[in-house]
Amino acid sequence: MTIGTTRSALPVVMTNAMPNAVTSAVADSVAAADAASCASRSFEVQQLAARLSACAELADAALAHLARLELQTWQSPAGRAYRTALSLQAASLRRSRNNLQDAAAVVRRHAQNVALAAGRQGY
Repeated sequence: MTIGTTRSALPVVMTNAMPNAVTSAVADSVAAADAASCASRSFEVQQLAARLSACAELADAALAHLARLELQTWQSPAGRAYRTALSLQAASLRRSRNNLQDAAAVVRRHAQNVALAAGRQGY
């Protein structure tokens, strides 16, 4: 037991020994708050994964649109140059779409880990 003072200079008795019921209730309250916080973070991370997946779907739609623009019947040198430039852009967009899909998968796994971390100490 220690004796301290408040701002009004009155002595205040502080004990280092809390009853077990109070300690347990405080720990349960903190654990519940941590679990709720982790669940909220997990939901936010899941939303991010959904946005990444939506971007990947938009990239798929753009790829489909590029495929319709190829103009195979245009056989001049300008047509070949156009198709070459278009295929380079499509390849770049395809890589970006694949990276978005991979990122969405990683973020979904992270959301699961965040949700599982709610039961662990020290997270």
